[in-house]
Amino acid sequence: MAIGFTVGAAITTVAKSLVNDIIMPPVGLVLGKTDLSNMYFVLKEGNKQLADGATLQDAQTVGAVTMNIGMFINHALAFALVAMVMFVFIRAVSRVERELDDHFNKDGDTNASSKKCRFCRSTVDIQASRCPYCTSELEQVLNPG
Repeated sequence: MAIGFTVGAAITTVAKSLVNDIIMPPVGLVLGKTDLSNMYFVLKEGNKQLADGATLQDAQTVGAVTMNIGMFINHALAFALVAMVMFVFIRAVSRVERELDDHFNKDGDTNASSKKCRFCRSTVDIQASRCPYCTSELEQVLNPG
């Protein structure tokens, strides 16, 4: 599990950098703002009047209450990118695991004490007639060793 957290943190760091440094500058340029993270709406003015083109940092310095739309878009894109990478990674690992199970868990193995449920892929006892996890009916092994 520690390896999963480490890989997840590394992927998150790379994804944030990809979104903030590679994807968002061209998007901001197309939208007319050079830095999309400075896109915000002022909900309540602060102590001083903000100049046109003030950054998010300037608005927060004078005490303005802001809705940070650009930061939300950056974080949402980073999350979507991390989710997509993790989905592809988990799917590839599952495919390899399934292929290894199919290769090494042949039906002709007479010394086996367990079998895989063909529906949920859980390991169940060789003599079980129903899967305890998904309750599907299992094929009976006539000569279980």
